[in-house]
Amino acid sequence: MRTWKYSLLLLSCLSVLGAEEADEIADASHAFFMSRAEALPDEKMEDNTDHYLEGYIQALVDMHYYEHQVVVFVDDGVVYLYNLPNNSLLANSIIAFVQDVPCVCEVMTKCELTEEETKRRCGYVQQPWVSGLWFPQLTVLYQPMIADPRQVMYSVAYRGGDKIVGENAICIAMGDNFPIYRWLNVWPWCGDLQIGIEAGIWSPFNFEDVPRVDGTCCELVNTDFLLGIPLDYAVDRWAFRFRLYHISSHLGDEFLFNRPFFLPERVNPSFEAFEFLTSCQVTRWLRLYGGPGFILHSDKSFPMDTYYVEYGAEARWWTTRFHCQRLYGTFFAAVDVQNWQVRDWDFDWTIKAGYEISKLQGVGRKMRLFGAYHDGFSYEGQFFLLRTHYWEGGFSWGF
Repeated sequence: MRTWKYSLLLLSCLSVLGAEEADEIADASHAFFMSRAEALPDEKMEDNTDHYLEGYIQALVDMHYYEHQVVVFVDDGVVYLYNLPNNSLLANSIIAFVQDVPCVCEVMTKCELTEEETKRRCGYVQQPWVSGLWFPQLTVLYQPMIADPRQVMYSVAYRGGDKIVGENAICIAMGDNFPIYRWLNVWPWCGDLQIGIEAGIWSPFNFEDVPRVDGTCCELVNTDFLLGIPLDYAVDRWAFRFRLYHISSHLGDEFLFNRPFFLPERVNPSFEAFEFLTSCQVTRWLRLYGGPGFILHSDKSFPMDTYYVEYGAEARWWTTRFHCQRLYGTFFAAVDVQNWQVRDWDFDWTIKAGYEISKLQGVGRKMRLFGAYHDGFSYEGQFFLLRTHYWEGGFSWGF
């Protein structure tokens, strides 16, 4: 009986001590916890030494742009950036990021550290060197063509005036570009080479003139599927993309159920192709792109002629920095034009404009609120050769 009582007493003491120790640990962890990695220290930044400011900025740059191995050097309050990526879009994004750090008055860029600067940094910095990266997280090298009707991204939009899909429709797209491996400082131009995989799905739902045979208020008209392997190379203001892809289309079951007479005309618009596109960031706010595509194989029920071309432009202006949430907001406008041999080289164009928000200026994932207008041909599979025009309003997210 005494043994049992002594055991209870011992367990009670241990539990009290454990609770006190846990409280001490919790208090200690709370004392050192910072709610945001970007949060500034309590003391004024003006009173810190160059070494302190240098280490602080280096940590921020490594956190957001770690794969580019940028070197930060601070001398008399001036921030020098070395080893910037040989990609103007990324380099400008890093410079803007550092300029937004409090107490940074001037940012300079240099190609190489001097012998004196290298010797000084050796005592407290060891800069790693790698030749490539698995699963780079920051961005794609070839930026998406945001006005392309078949650009792989996530979006939902209301579409009006489309005589092919329906006068009132909701269009949903789901897709992503997943970078697999990036080689750094490739070839004599010292650019970056990246291979990835992408997949996309596009589905319009018609709300207008639905026969309602099955009692539904809307119908799935069509679904297109895309699977591609992009190989991108970016250097300075230029980016190049070689992409091999497959696309196929399938009429919606509700569309076929409501229109049984359509079944004899069912074809399979499926093909494999590759394209080579070139993009140039002409200025910080203007981008031009274009290039040819080649159909390698198409289904016999829907033969495709061999060639097509795609080209366009994108403009961005009036960038705003939201300091409370560390976000960038930018207005944009884009136009995409395509000419397909199977469509007798007729013009097919789309314009899109709106507002995008991103964590980092110009790069990384973004959300866009947009309005668009399309005049040319339908991209909904079996209706690929039929002319149409429509407007859209919605939002998208992705790169």
